[in-house]
Amino acid sequence: DGLFKGKKVVLFSLPGAFTPTCSSTHLPTYNALAPVFKANGIDDILCVSVNDTFVMNAWAQGEHVDNITMIPDGTGAFTDGMGMLRDFGAIGFGKRSWRYSAYIEDGTVKKMFVEPVKEGDPFEVSDAHTMLKYLFPEAKPTAAITVFSMPNCTHCARAKKLLKAKGFAYEEVVVDGSQGITFSTIRAVSGRDTTPQIFVDGKHIGGADELEKYFA
Repeated sequence: DGLFKGKKVVLFSLPGAFTPTCSSTHLPTYNALAPVFKANGIDDILCVSVNDTFVMNAWAQGEHVDNITMIPDGTGAFTDGMGMLRDFGAIGFGKRSWRYSAYIEDGTVKKMFVEPVKEGDPFEVSDAHTMLKYLFPEAKPTAAITVFSMPNCTHCARAKKLLKAKGFAYEEVVVDGSQGITFSTIRAVSGRDTTPQIFVDGKHIGGADELEKYFA
């Protein structure tokens, strides 16, 4: 009841945390479009997977997800109740959720987008853009924002705080060398070697000071 009672909720479910389509597109796109959903009256967006809470939390942290409520369905009971539990034994997963999305009002499912039954992992109708278009045809996605940052960078923290205060979701690229992102990368894309460096819809804004001017 706490998740659904008296609320308008968008739920999407997927086969597993850390899997390719789930990590590259399904979860990140819902996270990026969450401010648009919520600006139009959606109370919460839930991501469900047949994984335990530790896996779901680690996945959310790794994907820098802060606009989605992660719901671990470790036993598969919720997914089974939705009629979406499937056997993925052929690829070594065991029983997992089929990929789908749903719009739920006060605990009642009003609309579901269920992926077609095909081999592999179809991803055609349960995406965030399809749900957004169904619920709010006139809504426009927010700007695509990328922040190049470093750990323990006070100016980076200031820029991210400003973006959150303005209601903008953003992708964060941490310059720590762990994923091949270095200061050479920053110089190549921005011509600078300081952090943060912020891009909005492909336009280079600059650092925290320039971002403040951008919003002024």
